[in-house]
Amino acid sequence: MADEQHSAQQRVARAVREILIAIGEDPDREGLLETPERVAEAYAQLFSGLHEDPACHLEASFAEETRDLILVRDLPVASMCEHHLLPFTGKAHVAYVPNGKVAGFSELARVVNGYARRPQLQERLTAQVADAVYESLDAQGAVVVVEAAQSCMTMRHSETTGSLAVTSAARGAFEEDAGRRMEVLALISRGRSTL
Repeated sequence: MADEQHSAQQRVARAVREILIAIGEDPDREGLLETPERVAEAYAQLFSGLHEDPACHLEASFAEETRDLILVRDLPVASMCEHHLLPFTGKAHVAYVPNGKVAGFSELARVVNGYARRPQLQERLTAQVADAVYESLDAQGAVVVVEAAQSCMTMRHSETTGSLAVTSAARGAFEEDAGRRMEVLALISRGRSTL
């Protein structure tokens, strides 16, 4: 496995060197000498979610008979848009109603992080987290909302600076009951001027 990772990082470093040449840079100038290797190391970390099933973090759930809403708000999200390989960053909010099993709050953060660490679309990330929570915990319902600044948009189009993309996914009871879904959205936006 270590040999495969090293080989993959070498391939990324060679590709980054070629990109630098293609954009008209000199990869042998002092400031860029180690850039290909640094990018390769960063990509290994940024895309580490490709080599795991993030839902596995929910296997550590424990029995609890509560049927009340659980919400973890403002989980940091940092991912790479698969269309331009530029970052999008923001917050995820994960809510669910248990059905006899609950997960640790940090496990929910690990699920979000695992799906975020791969070439991604914000829409897909939102749905993947919602599906993982709903299915792995056999929850009555799950809602995930992701708010993120998309660098592929804001860096390329100055008129979009400061904008956020908001995506949501509802499963189970929240898909069927608009009132329950609105309760979650109200809790997420509480104390904020916008959502």
